[in-house]
Amino acid sequence: MQILRTFAWALLLAGLVAFSVANWTDVTVRIWPGILVDTKVPAIVIISFLIGFVPMWLYLRASKWQARRRIQSLENATRVAQATPVQAEPAAAHAVDATPVAPEEAHVPAAPPIGADPMSPIPAPSSSKPENP
Repeated sequence: MQILRTFAWALLLAGLVAFSVANWTDVTVRIWPGILVDTKVPAIVIISFLIGFVPMWLYLRASKWQARRRIQSLENATRVAQATPVQAEPAAAHAVDATPVAPEEAHVPAAPPIGADPMSPIPAPSSSKPENP
């Protein structure tokens, strides 16, 4: 993979050199009103490339550094966890309360009225008849 990266940088450099030789002319660049800079075209191209490349390269290096730190931290935690034997807790800590607990009564919802669609998001109208006790 390293050879491909080197080949790509070599192609980029060869293209930059060819561009520089073909366009070696003076240009005037207006930075702000009243500030004019006389420079060569290849200098503008190189500076523009670096303005775009350097921040992204720094961001990449920072994210790789952060990922390496996180991976090393997790690897160290794994090593410590594997090296530390698990100790059994005393039996008294796991004492079980033997008092019986009565089960709660299951709440059964009322059945929908006959003819009501159970999948409908609109609730079925309640019956106007009074219920007999």
